[in-house]
Amino acid sequence: MFKKYQHLERFGTTEVEQIELGECYVFPKIDGTNASVWIHNGQIKAGSRNRELSLESDNAGFYDWVLKQQNIIDYLNDNPNHRLYGEWLVPHSLKSYRNDAWRKFYIFDVVDDLKDENHLNYLFYKPLLEKYSIDYIPPISIIRNGNYEQFINHLMKNVFLIEDGKGYGEGIVIKNYEYKNKFNRQIWAKIVTSEFKEKHAKTMGASEINGKKLVEEEIANKFVTNALCEKTYAKIKNEKGFSSKNIPQLLNTIYYDLIVEESWNFIKEYKNPIINFKTLQFFVFAKVKSELPLLF
Repeated sequence: MFKKYQHLERFGTTEVEQIELGECYVFPKIDGTNASVWIHNGQIKAGSRNRELSLESDNAGFYDWVLKQQNIIDYLNDNPNHRLYGEWLVPHSLKSYRNDAWRKFYIFDVVDDLKDENHLNYLFYKPLLEKYSIDYIPPISIIRNGNYEQFINHLMKNVFLIEDGKGYGEGIVIKNYEYKNKFNRQIWAKIVTSEFKEKHAKTMGASEINGKKLVEEEIANKFVTNALCEKTYAKIKNEKGFSSKNIPQLLNTIYYDLIVEESWNFIKEYKNPIINFKTLQFFVFAKVKSELPLLF
């Protein structure tokens, strides 16, 4: 029978209080349509976010597509207690995904209907899905005892399936498989990129009303130039060579140089703006990645 996927709660709310304590998997959040697949009495079933699907009442062609995917059918025949939840990637709000990413099903959770703690750990279900060549969403990283700032920094690391140079994904999902909230529910948290920007606009007076960007984003876009990025990269490379281990040094050096060398200029230009430096760092790092895409 159809089972609706659990609601993701915004990080920082009562529902997910202290979810960050322990081992957290930080997953990309992609912007398609919620979907599920399971088997019942030998028949492949599928659902959208709120209902079971049929060929007569499908959802963006998902059920019709599933019935033609022998790898998913084989998986469910071999694992009849499992229910696959994922994102059916069809155009929604975000249009910046790669051309080859569309109309595919990306698993973000596997549930065992016979278990009380029924959400399977990523490390358990990953090899099962790979055995059947089923697409899934991998974590960006695993963090122990994280905090808001660390999670925010992962928003710009969500480039999963995004076309090069087209920005970042919808947000992140934070999963702690050992966590239960105060209501004894196993639940996940989310941070949505657009909501993060809106929150900081309201808090700091730097608005995105009528299409205006956050002042921190405007500063990063104007002062973190390609020339600055290339110059800093070349300097580090000439001194000690460059590998992925030098990426944090590159990002922080450019952020440091911006603060030291350009503060007076952007204070004048934006008429003594109220600046959240964590937010500024977020956008500086994002701009560096867009200027030097081959390094990331």
